[in-house]
Amino acid sequence: MSRTRHDASAAPWLRPVTDPSTIRNVAVVGNTASGKTTLVTKLLEATTSPASEPTTADHDDTVSPPSVKTTCTPLHIDGVKINLIDTPGSADFVGELRAGLHAADAALFVVSAANGIDLWTQRLWEKCAAMNMPRAVVVNRLDHPQADFDETVALCQRMFAETVLPLYLPLWGDDGDRVAGLIGLLSDRILDYSAGYPPRSRDPESVHLDAVAEARKTLVEGILAESDDENLMDRYVTGEPIDARTLICELETAVARSTFHPVVPIDSLTGVGIDTVLEIIGGAFPSPVEGHPPTATSLDGEAAEPLTCSPSGRLAAQIMTAANTPGRFLLRVFSGTVLPGHRVLVGGQGRPASGEQQHIDRLYSPHGGEAHEIDFCVAGDICTVTRLEARPGDTVSSADAPLSTQAWSLPSPQLPIAVVFPDGIDAHAALDRLTGVDPTVQWANDTETGQTVLWCMGEEHATTVLQRIRAHEIPVETRPFRVRHRETFLKTATGSGKHFDHNEHHICTITVEPLPPGTGFRFVDHRDDRALPSQAVESIEQGIKTGMARGVTTKYPLIDVQVALTGMETGSHEPSDAALQAAAVRALADAAKNAGTRLLEPVDHVTITVAPGYARTVVTDLENRRGRILGTEPDDDHTVIRAEVPVRELLRYAVELRAMTAGSGSFRRRFARYEPTA
Repeated sequence: MSRTRHDASAAPWLRPVTDPSTIRNVAVVGNTASGKTTLVTKLLEATTSPASEPTTADHDDTVSPPSVKTTCTPLHIDGVKINLIDTPGSADFVGELRAGLHAADAALFVVSAANGIDLWTQRLWEKCAAMNMPRAVVVNRLDHPQADFDETVALCQRMFAETVLPLYLPLWGDDGDRVAGLIGLLSDRILDYSAGYPPRSRDPESVHLDAVAEARKTLVEGILAESDDENLMDRYVTGEPIDARTLICELETAVARSTFHPVVPIDSLTGVGIDTVLEIIGGAFPSPVEGHPPTATSLDGEAAEPLTCSPSGRLAAQIMTAANTPGRFLLRVFSGTVLPGHRVLVGGQGRPASGEQQHIDRLYSPHGGEAHEIDFCVAGDICTVTRLEARPGDTVSSADAPLSTQAWSLPSPQLPIAVVFPDGIDAHAALDRLTGVDPTVQWANDTETGQTVLWCMGEEHATTVLQRIRAHEIPVETRPFRVRHRETFLKTATGSGKHFDHNEHHICTITVEPLPPGTGFRFVDHRDDRALPSQAVESIEQGIKTGMARGVTTKYPLIDVQVALTGMETGSHEPSDAALQAAAVRALADAAKNAGTRLLEPVDHVTITVAPGYARTVVTDLENRRGRILGTEPDDDHTVIRAEVPVRELLRYAVELRAMTAGSGSFRRRFARYEPTA
């Protein structure tokens, strides 16, 4: 990556912003088929910025293409800097998505006129609504043969909100196969793109006026319904015309307050509508000054003075996302000013309560293949910071005035992938480096099964995680995931174990009784002769525990039994611990042979959240997985299903649930107990 340093005479996109009110931070969201990244590229081409590609923290996408990473692309137009935060469209990368939403002050939903809206996109809308985040909708891919703008808008109103209304209608060309222009419902003007971008503005023909009259009436009434000025609606109802400037002012106010959501038809391949998107972002979306910074506390959790989006305020910034290059991150500044070379405190989950003091190395404003070095980054802006030891979600504050801010919530990964590393590879270092880049992946060494397990969000996420490891020339391989089973006794039985040590015999006699599931292990001394020292009895108990941990007829541990010591013979006055334990282990094996054992499998308590229309499908599927349904209940616009399901039926449930619910289903689980296998 080439690096250039700004100077005072440089182009505006090379100079750092000083006024937060001239910044717009916009998350571009939508499913993978909506054309988000193409739209970002077209928006760049339409501004005064040099054409470039969307960038991550350092534009290193050799491992993670832009579709799986949150990228930030700054552009400048009419004195406004717009940070376009392009988020992944797959639910597998929800961590990157939530980071992008956390850093944004508004969201631009990109919907394909050909593919419609999936339930995952609807859930994103609901998430933004819960955050009271201003939103607008871009209906893209108008030139697709299956595109239907009217139906797409109707679908948006059903799945998003009734306040989703178009500002423009598409105008088809003479051939009827492509969109040649847009009809402005407020301006009563046509934007003609037939000669290319930028468009030519002209008066509409009479035939167009009749076609848009009803749409304009609906739009105006929708805008006035959100106005604080009740006189406007009264004037409109009595037939008094409301001028376009007043309507636009009311529109922008309603959008900024998240009570009205304009729709703009575009085609990101031809450039139709690109200028109207820029107008919405620059005119209607709020600046960071109008937003709500996260709540700040002291490092010990005490409430701190509320943050303000001021360059002179206390420094409070948050790591958005990590690049594949170690130490390079995208940073959203909420308060204060970040300066290179300054001492800062980095705090977050997994760090000491007092945080860790570090130095900011350099700051960059990323622009495609180039990262332009800047001298500062003010509140409200986003920059690239280098040479930090940090993780997404960490708070960066002044070492002299440390603060902590709440990171965005992340769901727990539910797809297990067992991996094997070559000999000589420091697997812990590789996996720690991985989780430092992506907090939605977790890993653990299972000492019982001997496996190293990665927990991922889904198949796409797992593929990306493995690619990231292999990019460091580590040929990691996968293996089938092993489920932890257990065994228990079928009935009460006695057993005897003999062990010879230095020509002296030791005989242990026990009675083993199965206990109810979840009871655990009990050891009792039922001998008639209590001459044996208590230390020897403790050795026998330890031997029993050792045999249970190893498993008696399988390789799985024995659980839920009571072992009663009924007799002990020894030829030594001071029998060794090892001899007594060996006799006890053999006695346990003999009792298992006499009683027989059965295999137990782990069962998880599962809580599933789905769209109501998929509840019956999910319940039927759970029953087919040998699940026990505990209950269902409504929760806002969703249905919550609680069940108990064997773990081996859930190994790919993260993928299968999403498939059967059109991406709307999610679940969490916790261990319940062990039960006999079917």
